[in-house]
Amino acid sequence: MRVLLSTVSSDSHTWNLVFLQLLLEEWGHDVVNLGPCVPDRLLIETARQERPDAIVISSVNGHGHLDGARLIRAVRADRDVRHIPALIGGKLGIRGNDNIEYAQGLKDAGFDEVFTEGSDPARLRDWLAALVPTGAAPQLLGAGVGW
Repeated sequence: MRVLLSTVSSDSHTWNLVFLQLLLEEWGHDVVNLGPCVPDRLLIETARQERPDAIVISSVNGHGHLDGARLIRAVRADRDVRHIPALIGGKLGIRGNDNIEYAQGLKDAGFDEVFTEGSDPARLRDWLAALVPTGAAPQLLGAGVGW
């Protein structure tokens, strides 16, 4: 499976992207990692070119609920990429455990799944595996994901 990995446009963190790329590759996925601070338009253009099976957005700066909602609305508005399953995970806000409150709004904006900070990596593995009807879920080898 081909996965397009990115942060939201305001997020300059890279450790989460490196960890997620390595984890996804360990599970057998082909990863296109756009890196930090990716403008919405660049993500959409790359999705058009790469035709990924899924888009994975990681946020650790606390702006995931704002930038993520804007990003997924732009993705869903684009006729060429609107069908691609997309998820966001990580630190979605600055409210600690109350960041869970942002999950439904992000789903309403267009994300297929939302993973809050500290989510079990097995959920990500299983979500991706469910997108590939003929593929078996790879064994979870990674430890915790900070997103």
